Amino acid sequence: GALGAATLAAPGALAAALARLAPGGAIYPFFMADGIFVRKTLPARLGGHPARVLAPLGRDPRLPALAAQHLEEACATRGWKAAEVALLIAAHGSARGPRAAAAARDFGAALVALWPGRGPLYGFVEEIPFLADAARGLPARSLCLPFFAAEGGHYREDVPQALQAAGFTGPLLPPLGQHPQVAALIARTLGG
Repeated sequence: GALGAATLAAPGALAAALARLAPGGAIYPFFMADGIFVRKTLPARLGGHPARVLAPLGRDPRLPALAAQHLEEACATRGWKAAEVALLIAAHGSARGPRAAAAARDFGAALVALWPGRGPLYGFVEEIPFLADAARGLPARSLCLPFFAAEGGHYREDVPQALQAAGFTGPLLPPLGQHPQVAALIARTLGG
C-alpha cells in the first residue's frame, strides 16, 4: 500500500495526507507517548476520518528489544560490560498529566527484562524527577538513552544542559526515534 506522512504543525499537511489515505488505512503516530496529542489533538484533527490510529512509537511493543540491542552495541563500542553500566532514560514528561512519564516508565520496565545493565533511572524535562537531578552522581560508565522521537530542541538543548549541570560524563545517545531500525519496526507494525 501507499505510505504518506504529515506533520501536525504544518498547515494543511494532515488533511492532504488523509485525502490520499485509502479506506481502512492506518495512522502511526510518531510520538513517544499516548498523551494529549495522540488521544485528543489527532482525533479532533481527523474530523471523523475512518483511519485506524495505532499506538505511537513509544508504546510500540517492539521498541524495547530494539533499544536493548542498541544499548548492547553502545557498550560493545566502548569496551564496557553491560552489567556494569548504569542506564539513564531521558524523557519529556509533562506537567499536564501522567501519560508521558508512564510511557517512558513502561518502556523502561520492558527494557529491564532484555538488557543486563543497571537501572534504568528516569529523568524528565518537564516533571520531577528532573533530568539534572536524576543524572547527578552517576558513574562514568553510564549511558543516557533519550526517549524522544527526533532531534528537537529538548534533545539539542535541554537534555545536554541538564546533563552538564549534573556533571554527567557518560555518552548521550541519539534519540531513540532516530535509530536506523525504527523504520523497519514501523513497517512491521503497519504490515500487521
